[in-house]
Amino acid sequence: MAVKIDKDICIGCAACIDICPTGSLSMQEDKAVCDEGTCIDCGSCIPVCPVQAISE
Repeated sequence: MAVKIDKDICIGCAACIDICPTGSLSMQEDKAVCDEGTCIDCGSCIPVCPVQAISE
């Protein structure tokens, strides 16, 4: 499984990028995206998102 990012809500702040222990999150067209192949679904990114765009 991988976290899900709602691109309609994401504001592109990149707060989640540095917190990800596997480097699975990146920015694409000013929105966060998750590489499902490397995401371990740890949830570290969820509480740092200021607009709650990330969910499990």
